[in-house]
Amino acid sequence: MEELRVSLIQTEILWESIEENLLRYTEKIKDLQNTDLIVLPEMFSTGFTMNPIPVAEKESGKAVQWMIQMATSKKIALTGSLVIEENKKYYNRLFFVFPDGSYKTYDKKHLFSLAKEHANYSAGSEKISIDYKGFKICPLICYDLRFPVWARNVEDYDVLIFVANWPHKRVKAWDALLKARSIENMCYTIGVNRVGTDGNDLFYSGHSAIYDILGDQISAPFQETELIQTISLSKKSILEARKNLGFLRDRDEFNLK
Repeated sequence: MEELRVSLIQTEILWESIEENLLRYTEKIKDLQNTDLIVLPEMFSTGFTMNPIPVAEKESGKAVQWMIQMATSKKIALTGSLVIEENKKYYNRLFFVFPDGSYKTYDKKHLFSLAKEHANYSAGSEKISIDYKGFKICPLICYDLRFPVWARNVEDYDVLIFVANWPHKRVKAWDALLKARSIENMCYTIGVNRVGTDGNDLFYSGHSAIYDILGDQISAPFQETELIQTISLSKKSILEARKNLGFLRDRDEFNLK
């Protein structure tokens, strides 16, 4: 496939209100057409809570089942992260659900110590690579954005995705790092952040964006309100740029431990 149409949903998240949030997403998605992939924020059903016990779900829970139902009924892929309990541990787990209802998961590697995420959640240890409609996709979560070695394009992925709850007070870093990740990895980089105020009175200003493989922003100018925008990514432009500019061919080889 030559093109991948990606829809970003930048929205407020009602604090720890799973059913209400899912109803709101259903309304936003129901009329969305001509898209291949919908990207939701980090912990999209609860907000970035450090109180996982009352809101955590199993993979059989309502939020994952909602994702499956949306993906299969709309015949699209859907991704975002949720609070998941497994074997008495809690994870900030991203789901990438395919149009047939199957899915892959990624557990957030870098837990946000400033908010004590590491004290409430267990960290993941492995990146995943997703093949979808001719594009190779690497999905990561929020704080992972600050760690370029973890995000480094050793898998020859085409698209790097960050789902986030990134506060306004550090949004300049969000803007700069998304652009940097696209340039150094010669990939499309997608960042989807939330807006509004959470249960801890932290304010989020959005700035969801897509950058092309040379670091140019191809999405709408930064916005600080709820929005949905769909952008088409070109596989041809990736191949041509990498052929003409050998930056990835010159990259360092390394293994993560």
